[in-house]
Amino acid sequence: MKASDTLSANLQRVLVDLIDLHVQGKQAHWNVIGHNFRDLHLQLDEIIDDARLLSDTIAERMRALHAVPDGRAATVAESSDLPEFPAGEVDTSKTVDLITERLDATAAAVRDVHDAVDEEDPTSADLLHEVLSKIEQYSWMVRSENR
Repeated sequence: MKASDTLSANLQRVLVDLIDLHVQGKQAHWNVIGHNFRDLHLQLDEIIDDARLLSDTIAERMRALHAVPDGRAATVAESSDLPEFPAGEVDTSKTVDLITERLDATAAAVRDVHDAVDEEDPTSADLLHEVLSKIEQYSWMVRSENR
């Protein structure tokens, strides 16, 4: 099967958001400070690792469909659905809110393209289910820190 331009664009959108989530997660991981630092620092590592693995899964699916993934920094910066992460040290409570916002933005983008992906390629949609399951679970777990 060869991906249509629409399928390629939808998978590309998910790819750049996952790459950006990984990079922004690293920014948060390096600069988080405050109460419960260690637990959040380690939890961010889990999110970062999974975002990286999920982005690789999506990119490799794109290649299997003869689409060309673009994970260059400039492409990610131009097309990510995620807001920019602030520079400098960030308190743990604020980091929780910022990371939850980025997890939710990633999930929203996946949900936005899901039906179109499923219509053309149910196998790719299955991968999107995996992304949603993991990202939404992390959103719940991280946001619970501030409840």
